[in-house]
Amino acid sequence: MAKITAAQVKELREKTSVGMMDAKKALVEADGDMEKAVDLLREKGMAKAAKKSDRVAAEGLAQIAVAGDTAAVIEVNSETDFVASNDKFTGLVDQIAEAIAAGKPADNDAVLNLTIAGEKISDKITALTAVIGEKISFRRFALVEKTASQNFGSYLHNGGQIAALVVVEGADEETARDVAMHVAAINPKYVSRDDVPAEVLAHEREVLTEETRNEGKPEKIIGKIVEGRLNKFLSEISLADQEFVKDPDLTVAKFVESKGGKLVSFVRFEVGEGIEKKVDNFAEEVMSQIKD
Repeated sequence: MAKITAAQVKELREKTSVGMMDAKKALVEADGDMEKAVDLLREKGMAKAAKKSDRVAAEGLAQIAVAGDTAAVIEVNSETDFVASNDKFTGLVDQIAEAIAAGKPADNDAVLNLTIAGEKISDKITALTAVIGEKISFRRFALVEKTASQNFGSYLHNGGQIAALVVVEGADEETARDVAMHVAAINPKYVSRDDVPAEVLAHEREVLTEETRNEGKPEKIIGKIVEGRLNKFLSEISLADQEFVKDPDLTVAKFVESKGGKLVSFVRFEVGEGIEKKVDNFAEEVMSQIKD
């Protein structure tokens, strides 16, 4: 049996909002497998809104640069949010984004070998690290191409904590930017439900079936209930099916269609997503709450 740590219990509670003992029991039953524990809690109806949320920890900035029919979305990390607002840091992030959009590198190594005013990006990062006094690192980028009949729409939230880039066929830049704002706010996973992988659908259907059965619903109607819940799940993760934030009476797809366009693609970077902070001592956290 896998040893269940306080940090795992804390993480599962954050993902599902269940109690401490319920989280520990699920982890024990799942032999320490976090995703399986989430599914077990959902199946028991204890975490119906459980989501595999991304843990945001690292600081830094995301940025977007456009060069003709090519756009670059990038993320550069720093150790503190204080440095993320430093003019030298923000200036370097802007330069890196522009260099990537123009140079179209193949990978991170190629990015670091691009030059800005004759100096390699890797050297500029090293030099700024020495000046500022904390680690700066280039994390990731995405290159997006469009055709002459398509439009880019970009949006930076909170000064660059979230960067969203959208491509629409037809319509105009304003429409694309409105959708980019929606993507930044709602965080869809796929452009349309047709893009959802079969294994994701199969897994969700299996979990929903077990959850519905455990609610005591008659076996003959379980299938219909599951399909209804699966449809809701798809509408939540599919950009095309989501209610448009600026006009909930329309889906995003219908909004774009009303402007003479069609959704093509999107990229969304949130600074630090998927990077976890050093976990605090869970026992100390509980004791501090008791004392309070």
